[in-house]
Amino acid sequence: MTDVETTSRARPTAQRADEVTYWYGDEPADRRQRSKAVLEALRIYRAAEVAMRRRTRDSMSMGENELLVLRYLLRDSSRQVRPGELTKYLGLSTASTTAILDRLERSGHITRAANPDDRRSIFVQVTPRADAEVRHTLGNMHDRMLAAVIDMTPDESAAVVAFLRRMSDAVDGVAVETPAVDSP
Repeated sequence: MTDVETTSRARPTAQRADEVTYWYGDEPADRRQRSKAVLEALRIYRAAEVAMRRRTRDSMSMGENELLVLRYLLRDSSRQVRPGELTKYLGLSTASTTAILDRLERSGHITRAANPDDRRSIFVQVTPRADAEVRHTLGNMHDRMLAAVIDMTPDESAAVVAFLRRMSDAVDGVAVETPAVDSP
């Protein structure tokens, strides 16, 4: 239990059955309906994205972490990345990262090169083959996603970006012991 005081929301006594909500409290009906519609659309999008990522992993015969490593390396293929940087990015142990790099090296997606300034360390680099394979596999998806947003007005874009940032902050701030805060 925490020291934070929470206030419970009083339920109206004559609430209609279609206004009762389990997750979202007792906000005024129109506000709650709009909020639920947005969150439901976000859930549907997330389910579609998860399914797309699974199809991508299957088509490339890779796991999620292998794809994350490739994406990280492809952000700037001229950058010199050490395995420790990937370990921090993935949030895995050194041994797990090494196993992932071993698989990617065997499949021809990365190379390891000695650090010329410190022979005890190495740099991980993506291969041209991996770059081409990722571009081929994900190119169509990225084109379709861009087509879905390219015609948004500046105000629409700003609203979506602000919404996604607020949602990111909301889920990043979730801890098991943290109680929910009532909405204004």
